[in-house]
Amino acid sequence: MSKRVADLVVDTLQAAGVRNCYGIVGDTLNRIAHAIDHSEIDWVHMRHEEAGAFAAGAEALLTGRLTACAGTCGPGSLHFINGLYEANRNRAPVILIATQIVRQDLGLESIQEIDYEDVFKGCSVYCEMIVTPEQARRKTVAACQAALTRRGVAVLVIPADVANAAAHEEPPYAVHARRPLIRPSDEDLDAIAAILNKSEAITIYAGAGCAGAHDEVVATAARLKAPMAHTSRGKDFLEHDNPYNVGMTGIIGGGAGYHAILDCEVLLLLGADFAWTQFYPSKATIIQIDIDPTHIGRRHPVTIGAVGQIKPTLEALSPRLEQHESNAFLAAHRDRFDKDRATAEAETVSGPDAAISGTYLTKMINKHAAADVLFAADDGTATVWMLRHIDTGGKRRTFASLLHGTMASAWLRRSGCKRANPAGRSFAWPAMAGSPCCSAIF
Repeated sequence: MSKRVADLVVDTLQAAGVRNCYGIVGDTLNRIAHAIDHSEIDWVHMRHEEAGAFAAGAEALLTGRLTACAGTCGPGSLHFINGLYEANRNRAPVILIATQIVRQDLGLESIQEIDYEDVFKGCSVYCEMIVTPEQARRKTVAACQAALTRRGVAVLVIPADVANAAAHEEPPYAVHARRPLIRPSDEDLDAIAAILNKSEAITIYAGAGCAGAHDEVVATAARLKAPMAHTSRGKDFLEHDNPYNVGMTGIIGGGAGYHAILDCEVLLLLGADFAWTQFYPSKATIIQIDIDPTHIGRRHPVTIGAVGQIKPTLEALSPRLEQHESNAFLAAHRDRFDKDRATAEAETVSGPDAAISGTYLTKMINKHAAADVLFAADDGTATVWMLRHIDTGGKRRTFASLLHGTMASAWLRRSGCKRANPAGRSFAWPAMAGSPCCSAIF
């Protein structure tokens, strides 16, 4: 049999770096499943499509590479939507192959006909249908490139008859996903430095946008003598080897981070899009740096908003910053943070007839788990325990539904992480809040 559109699509996915595809096979997906079976991509059969989307999102978030999921027509592909919202909000590069009924039946309210482009537009950075075999390679490349460069979910809709059609000789379109270095202008950097150099009580609030910029953030805190609070999603990248860390703020944060932000004169927001307005200072000067222009000033009014990646921005800002000498503001909040940590660590096991405290059990897991363990927590109290009492140390990672708030999804993320780490990296999995036994280690 000559090469089919399904083969071309799968070849393009493989060339874009896809290693695993999660889903459930059904009639309109058969030809694509056959092509995957003959490729280097592994098909990961799931018991439910939603589980496949969560697993794919976790793999993509952990590895940074494009990860796929695929489903059959109608309700099959529709089941992915909750996990795709999660992946898209986490800026995880995921591509969904949503197969469709044959073209001649579209627009007639046919059985299992769903307008996927209308359904998925709210949780994707790209959503298009391959209308003819002649555009298969071009649209597949566009979908892969959108997911990788815009960091989100791409949905590629493929009617069954198109997937089974003979592939057309298209020009050699290919995925190009090199990322540029982006930093604010010199004028913006000068203005930011002028504020920071004349100010004393400065707090840094750093988020997941600081991934890969740990040393630069710590060096900036040292230059400014600034306590550094971090968001829950920034925990993995910032809390370790950081003498300026004062923990989180917000509903699940601690007193040190909360007061360091509310009591400061200048708040330097770095790659943080923390949503809760009531936890921002009301009178402080706020400087925000973020790679996404739509994040600037959307949670709280800011004095200066600048677009840039955190690592190159801080590298360019550093020579403009004067060394601060007074550490009174830093010392006060670090002292509070150290006391809070000491109090938490002093917790002891309950009596022999009492239930084991979830916080105590989490601390024991933290103590005995491997240095590079991956933690996945269900939404609710288990996530709070993980974020408060698990030390990441620069090698561990934590996964929870922090932006979407989906219940009971830890096991699904664990599946994707495990698939991305078949060599045996261990896992800890705090179960759903309310379970009498809240944790297990794999």
